Amino acid sequence: MDTRVLIAGAGPTGLTLGVELARRGIDLRIVDAATSPFAGSRGDGLQPRTLEVFDDLGVLDEVLSSGAPPAPLRAHVGGEYVGERRMVDPVEPTPGVPHPNPWVLPQWRTEEILRNRLAELGVRVEQGVELLDFQQDSAGVTATLSTGAVRAAFLVGADGGRSAVRKTLGIEFAGETDESIRMLLGDVQVTGLDRSCGHWFSSAEDPARGIALTPLPGTDAFQCAAPLPDGFEPAATLAALQAQLDEHSGRSDLRMHDLTWSTVWRPNIRMARQFRSGRVFLAGDAAHVHPPTGGQGLNTGIQDAYNLGWKLADGSAELLDSYELERLPVAASVLGLSAEILQRHVEGRADAHRRGPETNQLDISYRNSPLSHDERPDPGAVRAGDRAPDSPLRDENGEQIRLFDLFRGPHWTHLAFDAEPPATSPNVHAHRIPDGIARATYDVAPGTHVLIRPDGYIARITTTVPAQRA
Repeated sequence: MDTRVLIAGAGPTGLTLGVELARRGIDLRIVDAATSPFAGSRGDGLQPRTLEVFDDLGVLDEVLSSGAPPAPLRAHVGGEYVGERRMVDPVEPTPGVPHPNPWVLPQWRTEEILRNRLAELGVRVEQGVELLDFQQDSAGVTATLSTGAVRAAFLVGADGGRSAVRKTLGIEFAGETDESIRMLLGDVQVTGLDRSCGHWFSSAEDPARGIALTPLPGTDAFQCAAPLPDGFEPAATLAALQAQLDEHSGRSDLRMHDLTWSTVWRPNIRMARQFRSGRVFLAGDAAHVHPPTGGQGLNTGIQDAYNLGWKLADGSAELLDSYELERLPVAASVLGLSAEILQRHVEGRADAHRRGPETNQLDISYRNSPLSHDERPDPGAVRAGDRAPDSPLRDENGEQIRLFDLFRGPHWTHLAFDAEPPATSPNVHAHRIPDGIARATYDVAPGTHVLIRPDGYIARITTTVPAQRA
């Protein structure tokens, strides 16, 4: 076998999966058909749950220092300032949720941070290497790359909405592309525009249609978005963006320059009928594509990879079978949320820009998973299958730490609340958790044992010592 896992696609999903596998010492290759990394801001909204994943992967500090909170949007209608809007109201951290607010970072920078982390772990992306074909058998997958053949135990298609892996498998990509809605997008610098906030310009006659410009942290550019009228087919050029700005702002002093990325976007809302076929898996946009209005697509792909990585590393049939069982319902639910938010924009609703806790992905749960077991006769608010909350506590030396410090890494974690932890295997780290904030956060009685998966979800809650994984 040439390699254990071959990953096709080096966007956020493929890179996250690569880091997950590499930090476990799993032999892998990650190839991408593009000759150079993506250069646009596209998926620039990172949700709170993604920030927690990045904490575990060792890249959170760089993500936070490179990005910024969502900027307020100053609205101008018919040349008059009409007020300031915020997509989200900032929320204070709690013991269980240390990162409650979304974060803005251009997608190219997120990918760069993950790519550098992957390189630190000894794996480099093979750019300009295309997956041409593959066949699988009971023992592995034989893939034909543009550079030659490779044999792998598993293949993961993280190669986007036009996934060659999905198409080769013949898996239906159910949904629709709405040609009646189009938006001109681009990353561009604008002379004369304040970068401390975002800006919305529209005419008094049609205030629902206009142009939005939001500053991109760590750059001198704005992400520009302009819904297009029916029948208007511009090229995604600097001149087309400038024309939209001139029309909607009514100003001649705002000049665009240094366009680095642009596209004409159409809502493409689709999901694969299945996320696995034998030894081949789909993740990210290859499995589901979202409108950008909910800020869910990139984040859902990262969660796919985070769910799949430790299962591929283990390789057991039970864990591999659980990937589709857990992630397909989540993707369907999130896709519905994204479509609902898009519809608010289409209808021109006043609250269309607002985002609540439903988009932060902290409430995603696997309670119905075969991996989740809550053996208490009267389960509490936090149950098996839920995300394991964070909490402050003191270690055996009296030093202040957090539960997330105990979770960080590729191991399972056993929490024994006011009880002695059992002897465990090397892959399970056991800790005695004294009475305090952590027990209140988990809503458990003294003597409760909680087993937490490597991806930070609760596998088992019991009042007796659960069996440990090898």
